[in-house]
Amino acid sequence: MLRRRWSGPLLLALLLTVIAPLHASASASPAGTLPSPAPTASGADAAPAPLADITTTTTQVAYGLRRPTAIVAPDDGTGRLFITEKPGTVRVYHPDTGLAQTPLLDVSEAVDTSGNERGLLGIALAPDFATNQDLYLAYTALPDGAVTLARYRLDESRLEVLLSQEHSEYSNHNGGQIAFGPDGHLYWSIGDGGGSGDPFRSGQRLDTLLGKILRIDVSRSCGDLAYCVPADNPFAGVEGARDEIWLYGLRNAWRFSFDQADGSLWIGDVGQGRWEEVNHLAPGEGGANLGWSCYEGLEIFDAGHCLPGEEYTEPVFTYSPYTGGCSVIGGHVYRGEESAHLVGGTYIATDYCSSTVWALREDGSGGYQQAEIGEMPTQVTAIGTTAEGEFYVVNDLPGGLHRVSFEREQATCRVDLASTSWGTGMTVDLTVTNTGTTPVDGWALRFPVALGQTVISDWNTDLTQLSNVITASAATHNRTIAPGASVTLGYLVEHTGDTGLPERFTLNGDACAIGG
Repeated sequence: MLRRRWSGPLLLALLLTVIAPLHASASASPAGTLPSPAPTASGADAAPAPLADITTTTTQVAYGLRRPTAIVAPDDGTGRLFITEKPGTVRVYHPDTGLAQTPLLDVSEAVDTSGNERGLLGIALAPDFATNQDLYLAYTALPDGAVTLARYRLDESRLEVLLSQEHSEYSNHNGGQIAFGPDGHLYWSIGDGGGSGDPFRSGQRLDTLLGKILRIDVSRSCGDLAYCVPADNPFAGVEGARDEIWLYGLRNAWRFSFDQADGSLWIGDVGQGRWEEVNHLAPGEGGANLGWSCYEGLEIFDAGHCLPGEEYTEPVFTYSPYTGGCSVIGGHVYRGEESAHLVGGTYIATDYCSSTVWALREDGSGGYQQAEIGEMPTQVTAIGTTAEGEFYVVNDLPGGLHRVSFEREQATCRVDLASTSWGTGMTVDLTVTNTGTTPVDGWALRFPVALGQTVISDWNTDLTQLSNVITASAATHNRTIAPGASVTLGYLVEHTGDTGLPERFTLNGDACAIGG
């Protein structure tokens, strides 16, 4: 799968005229090729339900966790979940016996918890964990908050530091996700060093591990290193670059995951304040530049941080804080069995502040279907899976573990669209139909428009625009929509070149199906 790229000189030229999403032709990605795993049987052949017909529910199954940050499941037949707590402990949950009171391990004496974003942040289990009992931890270390990767040997209760990156100036943007890829190598995300606006320009620099996802071989050591650098890493042997770098141009990739069916990589990268984003990279796309801090989402953030001649990989999904969100929590592609008929092959993410459940699904034509399919508990910090692929989440405060379920409920609204565009203008007509069984008395239709589209007038609605988020509210004469009835409304926009139509709608918070 090829990603669309941005070209550096083109960006700077366009910035002088307009700020608009740029769509350059696809190009092959550099370096590193991962093996292509065979699709898993679970849910692989399911025909999932339309996204607008899916709703998410959660059931709390454990209480009393201390600021949990990550979930991982050993594939050892025990049915356990391991949960990291920010102070430096790992707790064990089993669906039959609940949350064990005694921690599996405690490394709090090594962990710096000063600052809201510091602490024990990530956990990964060795591919052969069932036999060797080795697990890996990502944390901020005492005394100065250096972001640290360590191996913990359960059978010896021994912590062995493998790699450390100085991070003392600011306490935020530590990243912390670690996961083994389908190639058996360990991947680790580190934030850009913190502060605001990437003050060290870490995202675009290759001489620092800050603002990156790394890829290393922890199964052996090489020379003075406690690990080895895979020979096909994109910057291995490149003068002035850190060999461990796999991807760069990241702000704070708090959570990423590999799709167990195809080995592709999904990344939730936390934005500065205008855009949260999700990136999706095919196996082997090492060396890709994801944009920060030249870009935030699809929009230029700081032209002075853009590199001449550089190519930037676009995110596949962005949303504005005007949706109520503040920090994307990257999740997983669902590959379990219980809900394969609903969300098989669908990527699920959420947001720390809005708790919105975002669902993304490849449409087979290079794009992605998208929908808001319910809410998670407040302040979710991580989405994890069981060994069988079922979903759990942990939330920060008050510190709980929740089982995630998906149900099918036919969408209670449908939106049909028609548009006419010319030059720098476009009209969009919407027909909103109540497909439910009860009247909608007073309504608000919310949807995003493409970057560079600005509404200048509307009809049959009271419309407001904040960033790219539109809220169209009922007018006096069309306040009620009876079952089976429709209302029409529309708007006129000025645009900077992108005449794309909205791709998702909610009516009073419920996802709507989209017609023609």
